[in-house]
Amino acid sequence: MNFRIRKSLLSIAVTGLLAAPAAQATNGYFMHGYGTKEKGVAGAGAAYNHDDALAAANNPASMAFVSSRVDLGLQLFAPSPRGYTVTGAPPAPVGTPVLGPTGCNPIFVMPNGACAPPFSVNPGSVDSDNDVFLLPHFGWNNHLGEDWTAGIAIYGNGGMNTEYSSGSATLADATSPTFSIASLPGTYGAGTAGINLEQLFFNINGSYKVNPKHAFGGSILVVAQRFRAQGLENFAQFSLDPTALAGNRNSIAWGYGAKIGYQGEIAKGFRVGISYQSEIDMEEFEDYKGLFAEGGDFDIPSTYTLGLSFNVGATGVILADYQRINYTDVKSISNPISKLTDGTCLNALNATLMAGTPTPASGAGCLGGSDGAGFGWEDIGIYKLGYMWNAANIDWRLGYSYSDQPIPDSQTLFNILAPAVVTQHITAGMTKEFGKNQELNLSLMYAPEETVKGANPFDGGATQIEINMSQWDLQAGWAWKF
Repeated sequence: MNFRIRKSLLSIAVTGLLAAPAAQATNGYFMHGYGTKEKGVAGAGAAYNHDDALAAANNPASMAFVSSRVDLGLQLFAPSPRGYTVTGAPPAPVGTPVLGPTGCNPIFVMPNGACAPPFSVNPGSVDSDNDVFLLPHFGWNNHLGEDWTAGIAIYGNGGMNTEYSSGSATLADATSPTFSIASLPGTYGAGTAGINLEQLFFNINGSYKVNPKHAFGGSILVVAQRFRAQGLENFAQFSLDPTALAGNRNSIAWGYGAKIGYQGEIAKGFRVGISYQSEIDMEEFEDYKGLFAEGGDFDIPSTYTLGLSFNVGATGVILADYQRINYTDVKSISNPISKLTDGTCLNALNATLMAGTPTPASGAGCLGGSDGAGFGWEDIGIYKLGYMWNAANIDWRLGYSYSDQPIPDSQTLFNILAPAVVTQHITAGMTKEFGKNQELNLSLMYAPEETVKGANPFDGGATQIEINMSQWDLQAGWAWKF
């Protein structure tokens, strides 16, 4: 393949990737795999050469064993259904508005004598709109002599998309001088609610083969992410900057990080691999500095992967990976919503709030604060197992992965926006070669529907919120070797 053709393919791939939305939500909001071949075995491959230019996304050391090639692919991703169900009944506040013991938000005396902000998502089931997404990817690997390689992989790391055009909430109407209770349209009582998070990785990689069986590799990661939120205006009383809380505006941030890895055959047919990706320091989302902790900070957490693979029979290979995603690296992802109600976020009742224009809250635990409330996600471990074999001149793949649940049942209120509760992935894939230099790759993934159910902390547990999601993923890729 000459340089002009390769340059044209790169331009087409980058243009398509920048134009396409990324709405993955599999292992939390990370993808379950990257290249089409790797996806066929549930994302396992830290210790195996899949001969795919996207392999650097898992372990850059594997590029030493990947042929000089270009990979183009397109993924059809369907996270459906995804949504929420509320049961129970919003409590009926009695008495008159009073100031909380910490001087925080306007609250009512509840029938049981407790004080709680009157904020209930109303009973019923609501599914998110936008059920199908197209996601392209591109990879290029080139051997620079016998021992060195250089390449680039461009892919969506993950993301999240929800849009709830129906639903309603019962809460205090801040536009009323008496703070009367009202049932308002929208999941959180402010119209259509949802978020859209997209992440695009430029993985610039290189590898060095120490000898025919062992290699090291590294990547420089340049990352762009885009975020949009809407329908969250009724959380303004908890925000340090209510003007940068929602508004359905796209905000873009760039960041940088690194990935390193090793892969080697330590005994005949038995291989090991390890890779580590640093926490990626991202710019703040300026348009959402009143939503995310630390003034709009939304870094990408660190990860590491351990893998092994071994040959079985004439053509079979078994692969097993363990991956760890450290969501607690990032406060806006891991801090719990209880920061808004534990006294670390204060907002006095005042005339501007009664007029519907809240004075900014104060306190480290507020939305946008230095220790601000977030989605309450926990670190997760992911176990991946795959099997490959060749039959009828086709490479076949099967895989299964299981992860810890990132969302505790106490965090369902905010995670209506990000119901990333799936923990299992069942996969299959195949590769068919055409001539000496081209191949077709296919993969299929199904994530069974899972749910997490917990009490709404803003109405004293009078209602229960259950979030749910299942997924399908079909990916096709074409490769040219040169």
